[in-house]
Formats: sequence, C-alpha cells, structure tokens
Amino acid sequence: MAKAARAWAQILSRYRQPSSSRSIFEIAITVVPLFALWALAWATLDIGYWLALPLAFAAGAFMVRLFAIQHDCGHGAFFRQRAVNDWIGRIVSVLTLTPYEVWRRTHATHHASTGNLDKRGLGDVDTLTVEEYRARSAWGRLRYRLYRHPLVMFGLGPAYLFVLQHRLPVGLMRDGWRPWLSAMTNNLAIVLFAGLLIWLVGIKAFLLIHLPVLLLSASIGVWLFFVQHQFEHTKWDSDPDWNLHEAALHGSSHYDLPAFLRWFTANIGIHHVHHLSSRIPYYRLPHVLRDHPELRDVGRLTLAQSLRCTRLVLWDETQRRLVSFREARASGV
Repeated sequence: MAKAARAWAQILSRYRQPSSSRSIFEIAITVVPLFALWALAWATLDIGYWLALPLAFAAGAFMVRLFAIQHDCGHGAFFRQRAVNDWIGRIVSVLTLTPYEVWRRTHATHHASTGNLDKRGLGDVDTLTVEEYRARSAWGRLRYRLYRHPLVMFGLGPAYLFVLQHRLPVGLMRDGWRPWLSAMTNNLAIVLFAGLLIWLVGIKAFLLIHLPVLLLSASIGVWLFFVQHQFEHTKWDSDPDWNLHEAALHGSSHYDLPAFLRWFTANIGIHHVHHLSSRIPYYRLPHVLRDHPELRDVGRLTLAQSLRCTRLVLWDETQRRLVSFREARASGV
C-alpha cells in the first residue's frame, strides 16, 4: 500500500506545471469581485444593513478564494518563478491577516508530518488520543472539550487565530529573525492598509463591512482545514509506522463539494491529491480526478457527511479511527 501511494505521487508530478496566464486570470476573477462586492456593500450601507451584510458575506467567500491563492503561492505552485509566488503571497497576506513566510514554514511542517502521532502540534488541529485524554486531569479534559467545541473551533477560534495569534510568529519564535521580520512586516502593512481603508470609508463601514468579511472567511478557512484531516477514517500512526505518502493519501479527505462551492474554495477539497503533490496548482486538481477516477472515492466526504465530523474529537488507536467523547466514554473513559 505504501508503494502504491508513493507511485501515485510520481504519477501526479506531471500535473505540477502552472500556467502564468491562467494564474493571472484566477487572481483577476478573485480580486475584482472581492473589491466590487466590498464597494457595493459600502454603497448600500445607508440603505440598510440587511442588504450590506449579505454583500459583505459574499465578499468573504472571495476572500477564502484569495487565501487559496496565497496557499498555492506558499507551495510554489501558482507561478513558475519562486520570487513571483513569494511576492504575490506577501501582498495577499495583508488582506488575509496571515504573515506569508511564517505560514509557509508552519504549513510545510504540517505537510511533512501530517498523520504522525509523534510530531503533532505545528500547523495542525490539536488532536488527542483516547489514552492521552484519559490521562488528563479534569481541568485538562475540560480545556480540551472547550477547544474542540464547534462554537470555539469555528467561531471564537478563527477570530483569535487570524486577528491575534498571527501577529506573532507562533511556533517559530526561536527560529531567528526571519519569522519575526515576516510577522512584523505583515503587521505594519495591515495597520497601514486598515488606516487607509478607515480614512477612505470611515470606522463605521470598516467595522460593519470589513470585519464580517474577515471573520466569515476565517471561519470558512478553519472549517475547510478541519474537515480535510478530521474525518472518521483518517490515518494516524506513530513514528516507526508512519509513511509520508500513505499519510498524504489516506490521512487527507476528498471533500466532494457541489460545483459552486468547489469553485469558491479553489478545489482545496481535493486534499488527498494536494498532499500527495502540493505543487499542483489548484486549477489542475480536477484534471487529476478526471484522468484518474479511482482517486475520487479515496477519503471521500460529502457536504452532509462532513457536518458529522464535528463530533469526532479523539483518535482511538485500537479502532484506528476518530471517535466522539461519547464513544470514548462508552469504551471506558
């Protein structure tokens, strides 16, 4: 099985070449509607917030797509030249509130260690095994339950992550000056951009339009990352048994969304393919499934199925699947 996963990685390498014209087009059809919807929400603010807020939420959907562009730039997948990827990523990071170099390094760690029980903690959703949960104190269990509660995971958590945590190079704070330069430069650019925006439209419009754009896109982004790895039959192994390609193929989901949601999320739901070959631009991922339909059912999750993933919170090493607190308690917690 490990050999088969490794073979898939080699097969998929032929999809890795980006098209500069296509990438520019993808930026245009993301940025132009984002700014247009933002401006339209601002223009209708005096008519009524009932009209402006849905427009802001629509802009938030395009912000998710913009983050996907930053994501591909971080993998060196959007343009052939690394410098172009990096500068596009840095510019976009001002809008996504995500320092580019810091995120790129922590996300690379996530790709290099996904599904490894002995290398959890950086770029992942914190996940305990059943035995680790059993060994925690009552206070430790409560903290973990609060962390995994949907209102925290997809509400308060994303706001904290993007607005506060990203202001420091968390996870890389002892890795020299480069992560600090990335975070502090990003912070300065965000302050300048926010100040300019407030000067142009006023503090009221900034809070009533831009804040919902940011918060909605942050929550959607965290949800997408969550379901890409937090599904029942994902794959986790201890270091001696862990295999990079196996973890990529079977520890990442194929989030099979309706077509319009696939477009807004830039095909990131085809995550098992992305983890096997992260240099494939997102607009080539559907080509992989078209040419290799046998990959469609690997880790497949529908939208309805994904909603049930929120209750899966602990890795059961005996059953080799994610389980709920109730299932863990029934087995002896």
